[in-house]
Amino acid sequence: MHHTVAWTAAATLALSAGAACLGAAGVVLGGLYDVAASTQHTQAVYSLMETAFERSVRRRARSIQAPALGAPDQLVRGATCYRDHCLACHGAPGVAPGPAALAMQPLPGPLVDAAALWRPRDLYWITRNGIRMTGMPAWEYRLSEADLWAVTAFVARLSQLAPAEWGRQLASLQAGACAVSAR
Repeated sequence: MHHTVAWTAAATLALSAGAACLGAAGVVLGGLYDVAASTQHTQAVYSLMETAFERSVRRRARSIQAPALGAPDQLVRGATCYRDHCLACHGAPGVAPGPAALAMQPLPGPLVDAAALWRPRDLYWITRNGIRMTGMPAWEYRLSEADLWAVTAFVARLSQLAPAEWGRQLASLQAGACAVSAR
């Protein structure tokens, strides 16, 4: 009798999994899921993507050793690169993301609270590798290692910047000082 109950449970689970797979295939192959950038993901899809994103980054970044971060010249360099390459999508203290970013799905996240959510090695990995299907580019071929770490250092300190302080810092940065390279 015990064997029959176990077999019935296993068969029920297998049939349920098969039905779920067929249902998912029907949604995908039938084009039922709306992929338009003008509509939000469903909560289930958003939650799945967020979980996959977080777990993937943490797994891939765990072997990265962050150098010393936060030297004044590194933070200025990071602010310059942030202004040139990140500000339009992610905004800054007191600065909203640009119009193109507001039309993206998923919306680019604000980075003011990034240090509370991510370790420096995670921020570096995200900046270096980008995030597929979000519009977040991989900067590894466009920015030097020093610039990638400078952006990481700056983003890690972004939550400490008041809007007025960001405005003063922005005004003092050199124009076009963080040019991308063709590595």
